Amino acid sequence: MSIEIRNVKKNFGDFSALNDVTLDVPSGELVALLGPSGCGKTTLLRIIAGLEAPDAGSIHFHGKDTTERDVRERQVGFVFQHYALFRHMNVFENVAFGLRVRPKETRPSDAEIKRRVHELLELVQLDWLADRYPPQLSGGQRQRIALARALAVEPKVLLLDEPFGALDAKVRKELRRWLRRLHDELHITSVFVTHDQEEALEVADRIVVMNKGKVEQIGTPQEVYDNPATPYVYNFLGNVNQFKSNVLKGEASIGGLSIKLEKENQQADGAALAYIRPHDIDVQRIKSGSAPAFEAKVNYIHAIGPLVRLELQQLGQDAIIEAELTQERFRELGLNTGEQVFIYPRNVRVFVDNTASA
Repeated sequence: MSIEIRNVKKNFGDFSALNDVTLDVPSGELVALLGPSGCGKTTLLRIIAGLEAPDAGSIHFHGKDTTERDVRERQVGFVFQHYALFRHMNVFENVAFGLRVRPKETRPSDAEIKRRVHELLELVQLDWLADRYPPQLSGGQRQRIALARALAVEPKVLLLDEPFGALDAKVRKELRRWLRRLHDELHITSVFVTHDQEEALEVADRIVVMNKGKVEQIGTPQEVYDNPATPYVYNFLGNVNQFKSNVLKGEASIGGLSIKLEKENQQADGAALAYIRPHDIDVQRIKSGSAPAFEAKVNYIHAIGPLVRLELQQLGQDAIIEAELTQERFRELGLNTGEQVFIYPRNVRVFVDNTASA
């Protein structure tokens, strides 16, 4: 079931939650709506579900206009962040609920409901918990039961609102991998909301990056990470070093250095913003070769698992530069706080600085 969103607008009083959003979700795709709180992603999800009505624009499911259709007519399954399970019902009855409340003419028999519920509990690997109640389950188990309940009504579209936001980091990581495998098995058109960049990059087929009610960029995880379309996308997807810059004849000046830009990153001459990710900074004890390098002092060293993060201060400048090294590279350099090093930027990305005065 494909989803076509056309020129959707939604205001809450004076606040513009969605401003002319257009988006296509092909059948069988898993799409992440990614952005910070207040960017409009949950409002868009609720409009797709029929829980909110747009002020303008339309929603089409597989070419048919569903904008005015009731939520019960859209054949969507919805998974909420905080599970929304019925505490007084056991796991079996929670999953069966959507089937039992169907109109009599479309309601399955008791035997069919039993078969389908047990099939779904096996799918989410929790069939052994059928007689338990929600308070007796862990957060991860409750979220999987919520997903089974959403799937019980055989939805054409699955919508998930921050599905793992209430879980701790380890369980969240396990569940998002499980969701990816489950989606590959079921191929239900799915849209999920998240503010977690790592989650979106790991799980989604495509990512829709949103900002202030608008779509900033749509693409595969690799596309939006490697080729961010705007400074906002670059900043939002992972840590980044930002520099004021100026472009002249294909070269960008950054902190006293002149760096030749790759052809695909050419910008018109003038004020610019340059971005370098921490893992794209090489650190050397001794200056070597003709490549442009900053002189810097090591202010802070912080080891995080397989990575070591360095906080470096460019000599003669107030700028603080973050670099990430592997543990192996860090041990090879043998760095200590207070030492002077040379840092070599790679993969510099430049955008026109629209905030610069004319």
